Amino acid sequence: MASYDIGVLAGDGIGPEVTREAIKVLAAVSALESIACRLVEYPYSGAYYLETKELVPDRVIDEWRTLDAVLLGAIGHPDVEPGLVERSVILGLRFGLDLYINLRPVKLYAEHLCPLKGKTPADIDFVVVRENTEGEYAQIGGHLKKGTPDEVALLNGVYTWKGCERAVRYAFELAQSRASAGPDRSGPPKVTLVDKANAIRPHDIWTRAFAQVGAEFPQIERDHAYVDACCMWMIKNPEWFDVIVTTNLFGDIITDLGAMLQGGMGIAASGNIHPGRTSMFEPIHGSAPKYAGRNVACPLGAINAVAMMFDHLGETAAAKRIDNAVGDLLRSGEVRSADASSGISTSDMGERVVRRIRGD
Repeated sequence: MASYDIGVLAGDGIGPEVTREAIKVLAAVSALESIACRLVEYPYSGAYYLETKELVPDRVIDEWRTLDAVLLGAIGHPDVEPGLVERSVILGLRFGLDLYINLRPVKLYAEHLCPLKGKTPADIDFVVVRENTEGEYAQIGGHLKKGTPDEVALLNGVYTWKGCERAVRYAFELAQSRASAGPDRSGPPKVTLVDKANAIRPHDIWTRAFAQVGAEFPQIERDHAYVDACCMWMIKNPEWFDVIVTTNLFGDIITDLGAMLQGGMGIAASGNIHPGRTSMFEPIHGSAPKYAGRNVACPLGAINAVAMMFDHLGETAAAKRIDNAVGDLLRSGEVRSADASSGISTSDMGERVVRRIRGD
């Protein structure tokens, strides 16, 4: 029996509610696939900070490295300085564990969930590979004369050859694996580089890395779009995309757009990945404090995060069970929307997925 140690940070707001349902699904799939998961819970959140004034210590980051994966609910409390705990937890994981890939599948399960007229699941099935440890999120910068009329704020975007090359390589390898394992597509596997090299000339490092790595994959089509054009094409012709690779900041923006294409933030999940090492998985929505404790938040993003986690661990059958169950539920017509207005409670949505996994 395969055995894994999984860290769990339920977090703030709706985080504990959606994480509870994700754990139910994890338990149901684990029982069917003979997988043993030892859950290690961590308290770090905005609420915990208000109580203890404690952020994530270095010893805990060291402990995270010994786990097989980490599952995160959501971080953010209205009574805590914006970004304080998020940087401690999320950036602590990303930088502390060198999770250099943020992987965001954009997959439409059911046509009625898509806000675009005439687009079907065949049209929206792509993946965004976001570089996850550099760019503007490197946190290099600061303020001069803060709070005065002469205030200056400086922020340096950092791009290294290593960072660009390994993200681009991951994207090409992913396109190759999607072509061999996934359903037939209307065209060949393709990787699209999204940058703004026409206006931000240092993005030329991405252009050159893309050309050099892409030459090693002659069977994969290469495409390029500036980020503003990419947003336009995601709306007009999402079927054009297979794998997108982009910078940290641009990836953060276009993946929220991608979430809406597939039915909303409530369904979208992401992986913060270092291939072959401990990685972190989470729904991409925030803590949504106005919905906290009301049992109305959609847990499908957190449930899909568990599927991504199993896939990363090599438990592809378990991941497929979850993906099939979520897809079957959304195609059934039972779910009119994947958000807090669905009319289905958080706990009921989780139970519906579990029943489909068990075949009840």
